[in-house]
Amino acid sequence: MKKILITRLSAMMFLEFFIWGVWFVTLGIYLSNIGFTGIEIGSAYSTVAWAAVISAFFVSLVADKYFSAEKLNGILHLVGGVLMYYASTIHTPQLFFWVLLAYALCYSPTLALTTAIGMQHCPEPGKQFPVIRVFGTLGWIVAGISISVLNIEGGPEPMWLAAICSIILGLYSFTLPKTPPRAKGKSQNIKEVLGLDALKLMKNRSFATLSITALLITIPFAMYHAVTNMSMNEMGVENVAGKMTLAQMSEAIFMLMIPFLYIRLGVKKMLMIGLITWSVRYALFAYGSSEVLIAFYYIGILLHGVCYDFFFVTAQLYMDERAPRDLRSSVQGFFVFLTWGVGWLIGSYITGILLQVFEIQDATSSTVRYNWPYIMLVPAVLSLIVAIFFGTLFRDEKLNAEEPAENQAAE
Repeated sequence: MKKILITRLSAMMFLEFFIWGVWFVTLGIYLSNIGFTGIEIGSAYSTVAWAAVISAFFVSLVADKYFSAEKLNGILHLVGGVLMYYASTIHTPQLFFWVLLAYALCYSPTLALTTAIGMQHCPEPGKQFPVIRVFGTLGWIVAGISISVLNIEGGPEPMWLAAICSIILGLYSFTLPKTPPRAKGKSQNIKEVLGLDALKLMKNRSFATLSITALLITIPFAMYHAVTNMSMNEMGVENVAGKMTLAQMSEAIFMLMIPFLYIRLGVKKMLMIGLITWSVRYALFAYGSSEVLIAFYYIGILLHGVCYDFFFVTAQLYMDERAPRDLRSSVQGFFVFLTWGVGWLIGSYITGILLQVFEIQDATSSTVRYNWPYIMLVPAVLSLIVAIFFGTLFRDEKLNAEEPAENQAAE
């Protein structure tokens, strides 16, 4: 594979995740500053979940069959850039929700499209694509650092930057190698798109336990991006967006450790560590401060690698091993539907409710403040309950993945 092609695809992946990272983390504090209520902030974050579900249909039933990936990626990013800029000018919650949803519907399919472009042009995807994909993580990190360096946190500027880069990536996409539709001529139904064929495996207690756990633990995961930036800003911490990029650095490091630990610790211990760490980090966020206990914030952010990699990545590895070959794609689709779809949607709305309930009314100032210890302790307790549920019911079963689906489901 030529180095120039690797460079071009890496640049694509860098811009793809820079666009997401530059507006997503700081959206909550910006909306709070322009007067949105907690419910309205939660609704804005829910657009990502709605788009994730809808785009699954679009990519599988339309994009994969009729459009070249690079051209469709370009069109979606160009339209998305215009919508993102328009959203930055809106101060009406209802209109903001619909415009941001329209943007999310443009952006969400590009995650699959950029992956398809990268994978199809790698002769050995298993070896070459991770090198390209890591530039996506780097893009998210640079996005957070850029916000801090430019001192634009809390304003509409991150959304402007996302809009500009979206248009740049849109134009750049038309120069990428031709990537024809992957599923042209193939038929696919709704059950396959959402991975509903995997429901037959829910008869197995451990598979059902892990599926329910994945849905539930995504609720505090969804809250992380919305409330962490807001709370640290309100507590007087400076350059929060830049500090939060430590999470992505941690994620990259622990990702490299998974193959080593997966064999030595076993799947259940790794999943339990991931779940319990979610509870620990939220407890740290609850009592962190900008002075004496600022270390609590740093530790909580750095634990992101353990939280995300040890549970979500390990769970996907386990499910892929557990499922029969004919259901592996459905199982992964089912996992994404449960987490980025249902779980994220519930978590976004619960975030809004908590912000509304624990809002502090200040008669002497128009500034909105929140009781952060109470807000943070809710996902801390929820994560602990989920960990207990999982630890009680899950068994690390070693079953033959080559067995027919009906036999495994009945076990």
